[in-house]
Amino acid sequence: MRSPPRTGHRRAPRRESMIIIGGGLGGLSTGCYAQMNGYHSRIFEMHESPGGSCTAWDRGDYTFDWCVSWLPGSGPGTELYQIWLELGALQGKEMRHFDVLNVVRGQDGRTVYFYSDPDRLQAHLTELAPGDARRIRAFCDDLRALRKLLSRFPVLKPVGVLGRRERWRRLAAFAPRLAVVRRSLGTLMTDYAARFADPLLREAFTLILYEEQPDLPVLPFQFRLASHANLAAGVPEGGSLGLARSVERRYLRLGGLVAYDARVDEVLVDGDQAVGVRLSDGSEHRADIVVSACDGHTTAMRLLRGRYLNDFYRRLYTETIDEPGVVSPGYFGLFLGLNRPFPEADPCTTYLLPAAVAARLTGIRTLSLHVQFRSRHYPELSPGETDIVFASYVSDTEPWRGLSEGPERVSRGRRGAERHTLPVRRGRDYQLAKRQARDALVDFLDERFPGLRDAVVVRDTSTPLTQLRYTGNYNGSFPGWRPFVASGDAVAREMRKRGPVLPGLRNFYLSGVWATVGGLGRAATAGRQVMQCVCRDDGRPFTASVDDAAPPPTHVVLPVGARPAAVPPPLFESAP
Repeated sequence: MRSPPRTGHRRAPRRESMIIIGGGLGGLSTGCYAQMNGYHSRIFEMHESPGGSCTAWDRGDYTFDWCVSWLPGSGPGTELYQIWLELGALQGKEMRHFDVLNVVRGQDGRTVYFYSDPDRLQAHLTELAPGDARRIRAFCDDLRALRKLLSRFPVLKPVGVLGRRERWRRLAAFAPRLAVVRRSLGTLMTDYAARFADPLLREAFTLILYEEQPDLPVLPFQFRLASHANLAAGVPEGGSLGLARSVERRYLRLGGLVAYDARVDEVLVDGDQAVGVRLSDGSEHRADIVVSACDGHTTAMRLLRGRYLNDFYRRLYTETIDEPGVVSPGYFGLFLGLNRPFPEADPCTTYLLPAAVAARLTGIRTLSLHVQFRSRHYPELSPGETDIVFASYVSDTEPWRGLSEGPERVSRGRRGAERHTLPVRRGRDYQLAKRQARDALVDFLDERFPGLRDAVVVRDTSTPLTQLRYTGNYNGSFPGWRPFVASGDAVAREMRKRGPVLPGLRNFYLSGVWATVGGLGRAATAGRQVMQCVCRDDGRPFTASVDDAAPPPTHVVLPVGARPAAVPPPLFESAP
């Protein structure tokens, strides 16, 4: 395959300065690699803290962690692990790995444990459904094969900067497992699950990744289980915001600059060349290179006023983006801070909901509810002998929008600064719907964990409109383009073909989750890959190094069903 054309033009004098729009993981990663390669970068972030969707917030003595339930590439043996170490994301932390990815509880009282270890999983599923033993064995055999493939999964270089020999080596690494990949990619999980004779397995397999995703193939489900089995999808001590703060510290140590409460309103263009940005306060800031790592629709339609879009991008942002299933959904989330632990609770459980409960939940897409007892993940985020519940369901945005009054986002002054993500008043009907959903979920949980309602000391709720206000993501999407669907594949092809740019606009690049397909791992990868393209365009050799400011992370495996001690013993210590 022919390499895409160079994505910019060399300048005289050499390009040195860079503005990055957005301080999420994609923007922070881009900034880190910019600094490693001799560029002088500055990030403009509209929020008051880094991370974007990778965030948490305090309610009294409790920290409600919104994002990381698994972190792809968080264990040795993958290229993504190297990226996390280069970004300083994991050093000095304990990585926690559960031996079960998810638990699915049916309305009939039976329970499926999706053990990450294929042998345990096969034994458990066969005991539950002996009539499906042959199909269970085939599924677990594919998991065993994919475990061996994970170490060969390439993310360190984008296709556009690979030489011919490197491309052949990449293809050769996949060749021994190509049949498994093709088979898993070619079958939707809904179709695969329907082949089981046992009715609970037919439902449970579609919920391996917490909620039903009817248009995803089997591969991402197996890939996540295989990653768990390889201890490459754990959770980091300190949680989501702690992860973002670690990368922010790495960026600042490298000499980068961050401006918070700084909302970019326009990319400045002169002669088809990006030259800087204008902020909401009217101030203008200039740089040789501008990189947008924020919401893709915002970038294309607001910051660039719809200019520099070829037919693909114009259709993508004016038509395709509103088609069902194209972008990742929003969520309704309920956090509960409890004054005592519930040791009988599993860390992650998906419940099949009765229709009567679902009828009280505005915007719900499928009859399922995902519940996490987050203190199993992050005991340091709540006081001792307490617990945090995070209950969520996939939610359409429009029902909430129909109930809301007034603007979806406003900027106003607070503590001497203009703030862009503060809460807004949405009216009585909206608040009543939130309260009804909250009460329905508390009722449901109290039936399964008697005394839970009385243990609540602090609570909070969020809707897709909360996510929109907080991150600016289109319709509150989390995190962006959906993988393994036609539109997501088209975005990936366009990036491979042209690179992370928009046609006709020089010195402008795209980064973050909207410039790729996937979640946090892809955001971190995008920052590295866009800077490889920038360096190529400037004739600079790309360089990256592991952060040595703290020791490598340690790893522990936590058995589901037992509450971890405050400081569990390490399983092993990893080397860079």
